[in-house]
Amino acid sequence: MGAGIAEVCARSGLRVVAVEVDEAAIAKGRGHIEHSTDRALRGGKLDEAGRAELLDRISCATSLSALADVDLVIEAVPENLALKAEIFAQLDKIVRPEVILASNTSSLSVTEISVHTGRPGKVLGLHFFNPTPVLKLVEVVRTVVTEHDVVDDAVAFLGGLGKTPVVIGDRAGFIANALLFGYLNHAVRMYESRYATREDLDAAMRYGCGYPMGPLALLDLIGLDTAYEILDTMYHQSRNRLHAPAPILKQMITAGLLGRKSGRGFYTYEAPDSPVVVAEGGASASVAGTPRDVHRVGVIGTGTMATGIVEVFAKAGKDVVLRARGADKAEAAVAKIRKSLDKAVVRGKLAEADRDAALARIHTAVEFEALADCDLVIEAVAEELSVKQAVFGALDEVCKPGAVLATTTSSLPVIECAAATSRPGDVVGLHFFNPAQVMKLVEIVSTIATDADVVATADAVCRSLRKEPVHCGDRAGFIVNALLFPYLNDAVKMLEAHYAEADDIDTAMKVGCGLPMGPFELLDVVGLDVSLAIERTLYLEFREAGFAPAPLLEHLVTAGRLGRKTGKGFRDYTV
Repeated sequence: MGAGIAEVCARSGLRVVAVEVDEAAIAKGRGHIEHSTDRALRGGKLDEAGRAELLDRISCATSLSALADVDLVIEAVPENLALKAEIFAQLDKIVRPEVILASNTSSLSVTEISVHTGRPGKVLGLHFFNPTPVLKLVEVVRTVVTEHDVVDDAVAFLGGLGKTPVVIGDRAGFIANALLFGYLNHAVRMYESRYATREDLDAAMRYGCGYPMGPLALLDLIGLDTAYEILDTMYHQSRNRLHAPAPILKQMITAGLLGRKSGRGFYTYEAPDSPVVVAEGGASASVAGTPRDVHRVGVIGTGTMATGIVEVFAKAGKDVVLRARGADKAEAAVAKIRKSLDKAVVRGKLAEADRDAALARIHTAVEFEALADCDLVIEAVAEELSVKQAVFGALDEVCKPGAVLATTTSSLPVIECAAATSRPGDVVGLHFFNPAQVMKLVEIVSTIATDADVVATADAVCRSLRKEPVHCGDRAGFIVNALLFPYLNDAVKMLEAHYAEADDIDTAMKVGCGLPMGPFELLDVVGLDVSLAIERTLYLEFREAGFAPAPLLEHLVTAGRLGRKTGKGFRDYTV
């Protein structure tokens, strides 16, 4: 972090004095900067002359006294309060009275650091993100005594560096880490309980939410020791059990498994600090059993999810029976599929002959009996348990022995659907993501009764569709929703507490964490009523106080502000 901040400042034309504990540390820091600028040189973002000038602007020393004439000090030492407090106390005696002292802490109290100086009004947090030369976000952390002009000066300084500042109060984790690390810790607990493999957890969030990295790979990058310290600090301030570090983190740290920097964490790497993961045998979810043959597929429903699934199977060469409640609904569903395929042709992603062949494979029906010869039947009706159970009861009567019966539910218990049949071993969850034609992820949900060959069939079918299957057990939220919605709920609670504005929270998560959408953008897209229903389901299943839906979300739903679909949610939209 120190090397990255020094490079960013020097790249903006500022002279930088870098202080380290000894000459070896200076050499290592300079090595980081040289390696980073080498990459910029090879990428055409810097020329030789510019690189030489940049490096020349950075001078190094092993004594804090070298900072006597600077205008701003940014501390980026390890996350240890006593160490930071000692450094700030020394700096207070060395630099001029008007000089601003900033800490790059990601979790410690800036207020506690500031009181070790005689100028607490001149102290604030400047939390840069790693890698600093790339990531734009900087959280500007003001304490209750930080002077207004100090905050203004810091914001202006960051603007000069080309950064995106968000100003917030002094609370453990600030915005990004407070939201990010609860999610990461939850993922670790899933892994620890063997609910899902590390690969499936990471793939679920990458393919299901468009995240740049999965949670366990991200923890390896951050460093498990760093993550533990951040979580521990957050827990001691919030007393929120969801912030209490998962026990396996402490065990891994004790064993020296710190992530990329040690060469091994949740994954094993080619060498310390290497991003290259070494393949390990038996890493992904083992799929026992022999897949059953699937040639003809039935899909029940005419909504967006149902028509998307029909299109996916038809394009993959499978005969599909679309069962609707009426001929008019069936006709409208096929028209919707035809429109989607026509768009693919116009965009050059599908040949006209392939479109025509896909449409020819789609057959419609109103009676359940039309599904009698299907090898796989997928239910995609309304997210109401009684409705789904009625469908599964009907399928049990008409489907041939050995047919796999699947539900696309995103939150309801799959076993409840299975219990409506006399063949619970043939029932599995296949949670496609919307739009099914585009999203690669499918969560394969096994109940305690699901047969091994049914799971193997589901896995083989997903792979034949060029989807990314991940495996998990039958509990609320499965993987993606169970990790995503508590994070979204935490964001609402942060807004509700007036800690930060919705725009700043969205900016922090998009710019600082590389997420495709901020939490409030995403909530408005998903629908606040849908989000509330999922959060209530999670809370009822796990009985975690931290999962209880934020009152603000409930109030917005009651007021009819459901997001983009009603034109009003956390933001107002032009309908």
